[in-house]
Amino acid sequence: MSEILQFLQQRNSAPKLTEPGPSTEELEQIFRAALRVPDHAWIRPWRFITITGERRQDFGELLEQCLVQRSPDADDAARTKARNSSLRAPLMVAVVVNISEHPKVPPLEQRLSAGCAAHAILLATEASGFAGIWRTGAASLDRAVMTGLGLAPSEEIIGFLYLGTRAGAAKFIPAQDTADFVSTW
Repeated sequence: MSEILQFLQQRNSAPKLTEPGPSTEELEQIFRAALRVPDHAWIRPWRFITITGERRQDFGELLEQCLVQRSPDADDAARTKARNSSLRAPLMVAVVVNISEHPKVPPLEQRLSAGCAAHAILLATEASGFAGIWRTGAASLDRAVMTGLGLAPSEEIIGFLYLGTRAGAAKFIPAQDTADFVSTW
């Protein structure tokens, strides 16, 4: 089996991340990998917003404010969780899709391309010696969060990628039997 296939078969998310995160140069290479995903008609429907350093705290405040707007009765624990969620890793990347009208590329395909870009970022991050996890949740669907990040009305958040150094050992994920998921027509 090739090293690349073995790498792909062993990738898993890292829920606990610490410093350091990828450097500017490493991040450039990671994003280059994301730009190679399937993209029908080369419309480039995705973009990426990095959130690092003190801006993570600012983003946490935005997440808390938006939580209170969505759920005015949110308790202190929920508010603290929202405020601190952006501090889970040294780097966050918001993966954004810009949905445009196109005669051959429906919105679903544009979202899938952006999802492929998110996965490519995770793979390239791990190939660079780091780790990451993809998270969504209510904040990723909240138009107020999107506005706070400067998204246009045609843009949506595909997910938040948390990137850094894996804290602890990789979790064990048992191998799956492909026969459970593959059939012939």
